[in-house]
Amino acid sequence: MTEQIKIAHGGGGTLMQQLITEEFLPLLRPGSDFHDLADSARLPINASHIAFTSDSFVVQPLFFPGGDIGKLAVCGTVNDLAARGAVPQALSLSLIIEEGFPLDDLRKIIKSIAQTAQQAQVTIVTGDTKVVERGAASGIFINTAGVGAMPANLDFNLSRIQPDDVLIINGPLGDHGTAVMSVRKGLNFASQVTSDVAPLNHLVKELIDTCGDKVKCMTDLTRGGLAANLNELARSVGFIIDETKIPVRPAVRGACDMLGLDVLTVANEGKMLFVVSPAAVEQALAILKNNPLGTQSAPIGTADNKAGRVRIKTQIGGERIVDTPYGEELPRIC
Repeated sequence: MTEQIKIAHGGGGTLMQQLITEEFLPLLRPGSDFHDLADSARLPINASHIAFTSDSFVVQPLFFPGGDIGKLAVCGTVNDLAARGAVPQALSLSLIIEEGFPLDDLRKIIKSIAQTAQQAQVTIVTGDTKVVERGAASGIFINTAGVGAMPANLDFNLSRIQPDDVLIINGPLGDHGTAVMSVRKGLNFASQVTSDVAPLNHLVKELIDTCGDKVKCMTDLTRGGLAANLNELARSVGFIIDETKIPVRPAVRGACDMLGLDVLTVANEGKMLFVVSPAAVEQALAILKNNPLGTQSAPIGTADNKAGRVRIKTQIGGERIVDTPYGEELPRIC
């Protein structure tokens, strides 16, 4: 096996079979061989409804504090399923690799994918590999799709949100975007900022198992951050959040202040926003804080009857509108 990816690795011949059987299968499908694979997977999913999602990942740099493009791909897809209350069952994995990409880096990414899938207890069941000419893919792009089993008689969507429902997040905002930015821009902070990228499906399941339909809606705070996601949810209701209650690490706040960024719009990859019935807030916080991915969970605001408007109470006692960001302030963070 050559130590760099060649065009022939995506051609369907001997080199491609070698890449799959020697580099991918031992980590992603232990015990399988090339002849066990097919162009599609047969899945035994026992559910009246399934959730299905697809996503693509083009982050630069490929490796950053706390994660890499492989871990990001698994977590992003798993968390999209979890945000609908689904239990992830299976993922597809498609790679678009640039000619000349170091095989050692590819091994690191595949190992990270395998470890994260194991942590999330989800299986990589099918996939595809393409190799493109030098300069056409910035190293590697990853596409994933995922399916999950939906809970019976429960659907978590924005139509269920009512005034006085409480907004809860499971930890500090802005870690992922700041971590990626720190590597891309060569920034040094007094304390290192690491990405929050993590699979949240177990945390979500614990909350649903305990609180059931008292959890009204969920959304993972990725591109556009809290600001974009709250505005997406603000259809028949509005929201008022309290700046003093939103957890943000000092290094993240300092980086955002230095670069003129609003932490409310910075991307996260391990944060979920939960909209919860007022009667279930204490119970929900107890469940979330008992999980390692939710120890800093906090209620940050409520829904109100001012439909379509997201407002924030500022630290100095004023109030301002939180708009949907026009575009990504930090490009290619996922």
